Amino acid sequence: MSEAAVKKDPGMATLVLVLFGISLVVALLLGLTNMITDPYIKENARLKEERAMNEVLPADSYEEMTYTGGDSTVNKVYKAGDAGYVVQVTPATSFSGTLSVMVGVGNDGTCTGISIVATGETSGLGSNASKPVFKDQFVGVSGTVTVTKDGGTINAITGATITSRGVSEAVTSALAAAASMG
Repeated sequence: MSEAAVKKDPGMATLVLVLFGISLVVALLLGLTNMITDPYIKENARLKEERAMNEVLPADSYEEMTYTGGDSTVNKVYKAGDAGYVVQVTPATSFSGTLSVMVGVGNDGTCTGISIVATGETSGLGSNASKPVFKDQFVGVSGTVTVTKDGGTINAITGATITSRGVSEAVTSALAAAASMG
């Protein structure tokens, strides 16, 4: 055989360097993509939160308040002008663990509406928490809010009792947080 017919296999060091080079290029591209898209992602999240606040309790302005209560599920509390408070809650009870609910609380201490801000609940089941047929049940409620299976007045979503309990828990927490704000 001639020398031209014999192929030389690349060494292990060459393979490692090529793999490292590819990984470096991909990491740089991902970092650049993140740097470019991050401001847009933050702005979209802000707009989504603003739309949710307007949906649950319309007001001319929303001022973020300092919540000093002991409920760790309460993320943010906003003073909604003279209309009441808007409270963002991540309940401890949810199927996916990523449920976030915006709750409007009027000056009379009742829920004015809810909006699901973030969810990882099962599509077609727990994700139905954002539908009006479920959300509208919370308008006007006060005190401790529970589903009918637990002796309350909220009809749970079929096949998504855990999510329904989580939303009820979020509303209860929001009502208590708003009451503690004065």
